[in-house]
Amino acid sequence: MNILWENIVITIISFIILYFLLQKFAFSKLFGIMEQRRELVMSQMNEAAQTRQQAAAYVEEQKKALEQARQDAHEIIERSRQTSNKQAEQILEQAKEEAVRLKSEAVRDIENEKKKAVEELRSELGSVSVKIASKLIEREVKNDKAQEELVDQYLKEVGGRP
Repeated sequence: MNILWENIVITIISFIILYFLLQKFAFSKLFGIMEQRRELVMSQMNEAAQTRQQAAAYVEEQKKALEQARQDAHEIIERSRQTSNKQAEQILEQAKEEAVRLKSEAVRDIENEKKKAVEELRSELGSVSVKIASKLIEREVKNDKAQEELVDQYLKEVGGRP
């Protein structure tokens, strides 16, 4: 095996020339594109991280808002329950007051009717007693003091009651 030094030198010189040409014309553009790509990837990663942070913050906000909504709903339900209880108590109280009022009116009406009936009965009883007495007196023409006292006493008893 023979080593050809000339081929090795020509290959090295060709490689060096190719390297300088690539560096002058291709590497700068290639490295520029790669740098832009790296910057783009880094900015996208930063944006993704920011988006993740924003999403996490938004999720936390939504959790807090949901919890607040639950608390508000619970408070509204509790207030409604208390209001309905108060209204029920008021309605019951009004119904009791109305029942007492109606009862007292009914008792008063019954008393008035009872008094009217007693007065009518007394007036009729008085007139009937007078008729009876006048018939008794007509029948007996005698001036019997005992019968007259009996009639007077009866009239006093009937007329004297309140």
